[in-house]
Amino acid sequence: MVNVITFGTFDVFHIGHVNILERAAALGDRLIVGVSSDDLNFSKKNRYPIYSEVERIKIISSLKFVDEVFLEESLELKEQYIKEKNANILVMGDDWKGRFDHYNSICQVIYFPRTPSISTTEIIEIVKSSR
Repeated sequence: MVNVITFGTFDVFHIGHVNILERAAALGDRLIVGVSSDDLNFSKKNRYPIYSEVERIKIISSLKFVDEVFLEESLELKEQYIKEKNANILVMGDDWKGRFDHYNSICQVIYFPRTPSISTTEIIEIVKSSR
């Protein structure tokens, strides 16, 4: 069995999220998704997500190609998560290219290109400016 793992905030869920998760799922038998906690997101982006971690986990769990979802509480625990979930492949967006290559010793690391012209940050800015 090939387990694929990926991580993300998945705030303001959009087609780019669907694309990367669908492509990741196609690489193996099970797709495991780590959803960044609210506090982790704040530490990375200096803002809390629009949707809470509970809501984001529910959204990701509802996808038919996602087999397991868990809360990612720290970037420093990625190796532990990969090992605990028996992941054979780690998938990340190419905006992280090279940042996770050191995990190639425990699993295959694959970076997928992001969907052009869409990002959560851009969506949030558009919504803010239209008020």
